[in-house]
Amino acid sequence: MGLFDKVRKHAPELRSKATELASTHHDKIDGAIDKASQAASRATKGKYDDRITGAAGKAKDGVDKLGQQHRGDGPDGRVAPR
Repeated sequence: MGLFDKVRKHAPELRSKATELASTHHDKIDGAIDKASQAASRATKGKYDDRITGAAGKAKDGVDKLGQQHRGDGPDGRVAPR
C-alpha cells in the first residue's frame, strides 16, 4: 500500500478532525495566520502586501468554512461526523 492509498484511506477521519479543530481553535488559527502574513510581509519588505493580505483572508475564510461544517451551520448544511 502506497502513501497515497494510506492518505485516501484515512481522509474522512482527517477531515473530521480538521473541522473539529477549526471549530474549537478558530481564534488561535486566525492569530497564526496573521503572524505568518506579518512575517511574510517583513521578509518581502512590503513588496507583496496586497497578495499576502489576500491569501491570509482566503485562509481565514477556509478555516471559517471548516468550522461551520463542524457545527452544522455551514453553507451546505452538513454536519461533520464525530
